[in-house]
Amino acid sequence: MISLSDDLNSIFRGINSAAQLSKRGGGVGINLSNLRGEEDPIKGYKGMSSGVIPVMKIFEDTFSYANQLGARQGSGVVYLHANHIDILDFMDTKKENADEKRRIKSLSLGIIMPDIVFELAKNNEDMYMFSPYDVSKELDTPFAKVDITKHYRDLVNNPNVRKDKISARRFIAKIAELQMESGYPYLLFIDNANRQNYIDGHIEMSNLCVEILQVQQAPVYNDDQSIADIGKDIICNLGSLNVDKALNSPDFEKTIDTAMRSLTWVSDNVDVSSVPSIQEGNNQMNAVGLGAMNLHGAFVAHGMEYGSEESIEFTRLFFEMVNYYSIKSSMKQAIEKGARFAGFEKSGYADGSYFEKFIEHAAVPTVGEKNRQVFDGRRITKEQWEELKDEVATHGLYNAYRL
Repeated sequence: MISLSDDLNSIFRGINSAAQLSKRGGGVGINLSNLRGEEDPIKGYKGMSSGVIPVMKIFEDTFSYANQLGARQGSGVVYLHANHIDILDFMDTKKENADEKRRIKSLSLGIIMPDIVFELAKNNEDMYMFSPYDVSKELDTPFAKVDITKHYRDLVNNPNVRKDKISARRFIAKIAELQMESGYPYLLFIDNANRQNYIDGHIEMSNLCVEILQVQQAPVYNDDQSIADIGKDIICNLGSLNVDKALNSPDFEKTIDTAMRSLTWVSDNVDVSSVPSIQEGNNQMNAVGLGAMNLHGAFVAHGMEYGSEESIEFTRLFFEMVNYYSIKSSMKQAIEKGARFAGFEKSGYADGSYFEKFIEHAAVPTVGEKNRQVFDGRRITKEQWEELKDEVATHGLYNAYRL
């Protein structure tokens, strides 16, 4: 996952990075939100910027070319903030009747949705889209890092910020229509993501399918293409448990520990030195993504109807167990390796705030008889969470991200 800065060096280094990552496998996410909009100024000349769509076209061709010797088609997603002034043109590139020069066929699209969009829609107000160039000048912050919900009213009233508007309800309807036509865009609810973020920093974007939520920092390049600031972009090594088989494991803790160690081994040994900001992020954060599949199969095995109260409780209890044992595994690895992820001391794991909701949930008894049978004697107790909270504060975690 790559975040671009609003300059040509960053854009074309980002294109090279996308090609390098695509040829090695896996989907690539790119955040375009910092790029100036169409008709923004360049070197003081008004109306000169072509906006984000020409950059999207280059990325689309890049992924088509860098396709792992034809064995796997390159895949990428570009994200744009809902309040970026080019957002409507960005969405129109996926329409069947779009101009061929602007139509995007194979590149995936994602929209970064702040809470303010829904607040405006609820109140039947217009939604303003802003020039990212003007916003970054006024707030001295890259657009992708601005809390738009917090600053929205001030930006609307700021005469120095170029803006356009659409009915917020019409905007949401356009998203729904486009999703019916093309399956896109993905939606990342950015304020919610950052409310749940326990790592120091700001989440800006996600990947294909919106699976990964991590803090990042775009690299900065000198005019000679050398690196001024290496930044910290995102790589995450993913693997999935089979929910039903994991539950039937004779040693659930060992199953999770084995999965965590396998993914961490990949993280420790991966070489993406061709993209230094990605390698730096990997070296600092040791991020892995232990996922799950066959949840529906587990429901069938235990006679639960999908979406029932019992199935929802089952899901919470299962993933609470996975979470607990993945933290325990990461803590053990921190002890064994004598290393913690960068910035652990500033995280919610260090001060214990991360654990509070799990301690609270653990005190709630299960409501369904089937779940009492499935999780009998295996539920993580309030006392276990409290003990783990204290142990993590002492020993740290090796992986900044686990699930």
